[in-house]
Amino acid sequence: MSELPDRLERCHASPLGAQFDGRGTCFSVFSEHAEKVELCLFDGNGRHETTRLPMPDCTDGVWHGYLPNARPGQLYGYRVSGPYEPRQGHRFNPNKLLLDPYARRLHGQLQWHDALYGYHIGSPRADLSFDRRDSASHMPKGVVWEEHFDWGNDHPPRIPWEETVIYEMHLRGFTMRRGDLPEHDRGSFGALGHPSTVDYLRQLGITAVELLPVHAFARDRYLLERGLTNYWGYNTLSWFAPEPAYLSDGTLGQIKWAVKQLHAAGIEVLLDVVYNHSCEGNELGPTLSLRGFDNAVYYRLMPEDPRYHINDTGCGNTLDFSQSRVIQLAMDSLRYWVQEFHVDGFRFDLGVSLGREPGGFDPGAGFFDALLQDPVLSRVKLISEPWDVGPGGYRIGQHPAGFGEWNGLFRDDLRRYWRGDPNQRAALAARLQGSADLFDHHRRRPWASINFVTAHDGFTLTDLLSYSQKHNEANGEDNRDGADHNDSHNWGSEGDTQDPRVLLRRQRLRRSMLATLFFAHGTPMLLAGDEFGQTQGGNNNAYCQDNEIAWLDWSLLEQEDGRALHDFVMRLIGLRRQYPLLRADYYQHAQGEVVAGLRDVDWFDESGNELAGDDWKNGMARLLAVRRARRREDGGVEAMMLLSNADIAEHRFHLPQPALSWRLVLDTREPSKPEAALNHQHYDVYRRSLVLLLAQFHPQEPAA
Repeated sequence: MSELPDRLERCHASPLGAQFDGRGTCFSVFSEHAEKVELCLFDGNGRHETTRLPMPDCTDGVWHGYLPNARPGQLYGYRVSGPYEPRQGHRFNPNKLLLDPYARRLHGQLQWHDALYGYHIGSPRADLSFDRRDSASHMPKGVVWEEHFDWGNDHPPRIPWEETVIYEMHLRGFTMRRGDLPEHDRGSFGALGHPSTVDYLRQLGITAVELLPVHAFARDRYLLERGLTNYWGYNTLSWFAPEPAYLSDGTLGQIKWAVKQLHAAGIEVLLDVVYNHSCEGNELGPTLSLRGFDNAVYYRLMPEDPRYHINDTGCGNTLDFSQSRVIQLAMDSLRYWVQEFHVDGFRFDLGVSLGREPGGFDPGAGFFDALLQDPVLSRVKLISEPWDVGPGGYRIGQHPAGFGEWNGLFRDDLRRYWRGDPNQRAALAARLQGSADLFDHHRRRPWASINFVTAHDGFTLTDLLSYSQKHNEANGEDNRDGADHNDSHNWGSEGDTQDPRVLLRRQRLRRSMLATLFFAHGTPMLLAGDEFGQTQGGNNNAYCQDNEIAWLDWSLLEQEDGRALHDFVMRLIGLRRQYPLLRADYYQHAQGEVVAGLRDVDWFDESGNELAGDDWKNGMARLLAVRRARRREDGGVEAMMLLSNADIAEHRFHLPQPALSWRLVLDTREPSKPEAALNHQHYDVYRRSLVLLLAQFHPQEPAA
């Protein structure tokens, strides 16, 4: 390898990061308030700093310099000098090695030590003190990286939104206990792209995997000290570099290969991304990257006292998306993952924080505008978690057109309805029809509602029906962590049981809730493992459990109940794909007739009478029937009845006029019951069951 020069030459300020041009590398990094920025080079194992070079130029706040002979594999970091004035929001400390926010790969792990903090821990002056210890030996290093990959004929599947079925999964937890995968690949992208994984997902019928965070993240110090770790990964250290533990062969090509395999099977890859906060925490947190580059620009600080961070995320800090450089960081990162790794979309954690301007949340915020006009990012799927913990932070249905939004009301209303709570009939009706009350504006479509019953944050579906209380003792916080209000119920016994009556009740409810999820308009999202009965033993906050509590237990799929549930979910997804009335791409408002006497949607009570006015306010009524109808392309008419009975009693439902030749498609009481024509104009709907009926005819033919 050629010897590196002892000074940096000039180069362009853009793009940010470390760009190798075949001869050397241009290093560019942003810091508006810095007085000096130094590039630090390290030997091959990252233990020794070999060279420290001042950046020769600063243009518009971007410090940049070119290093001839600096090639892929070179390890580096930065030291930034400037005012250490916490009360003014500035926390520069050149004793702290900083990770390039644009680093494409990382070398080494973050090793917690008091030297990582810009102030002296234990000082009476707290963060107003100044720590002079060198943190380099405890920091991961950035790696200059260039890697070629043959994408061949890879093409994004571009599944239409109305046909999308999302599968939320943890990359590591999904594969750690799969015995049919090579042991060294488990928990990595190597396992995600393995033929057995791809075949499983394809056969299940899902169209998109949504991966919990795969950006490099920090394991919280307080968790490691308790023998736990950050399992979910919502603690971002780098928005460009993938988490090294997820690369079993150490190359970025493994991610690309896995994406390519999924694309070949018609499956999209969505990433759960965390741009709302970083792993540096509040003013008492470490100085690892953004804080040391320019704390006053990257983070939202208290206007009356910039020493303190605004904590609208509940994680100690909030990135300031009213700053153009913060928007640029997020946009450059997102574009990189689309262009370099061919990912198909993103789910934005605590999305409201990304739309906060000085006056509060704004659907027209700069970041949203930038996303929706970007020629690359506007073409991929964009999903927001439409809340944060700041003032006015619950903003479901208020994101700009073009976004899908996690629908927490769908989750809550569905749980309460099937638990048998009073006054839930109207709420269920709204959720079944794509939550038009929330999303039918600005010409948005039903797909904007991302429907789910369970997600990584909370109970699994099995636990939702097995526990009335959370059981998070393994987290070491005396069961104080996690949500206290889950709308769950144990149905007769807390936790595992051998009581056949309780088990049958839980199984039927599980099928009914899943059927409601897949038959509701909107975009369904299934939590990985719910299709075969995954349990976390009542833990509803397994964020720190990188072990068998949270890893999927694939042995359940080998048991009769697990296999039956899996096959049932596969059938539900197949029915949704087969019948457009189960996945409409427009809102039905009962404003037009498909044929005489048959509107596009109608609602009925337990006796088959049309619901109107005060009927909706009957708090004790727990059966709801919806009839949907449409014209097929061949001129025929298709009608469906969904009969949902959350009551403790069976109801004989009389099918309303006009009389049609109905056929039973599905009954969650007897999932193995074959499809068959009805010989009468009524159907007995068992307690806590859902029934799907179908009628097809041509208008010129007799209806019945």
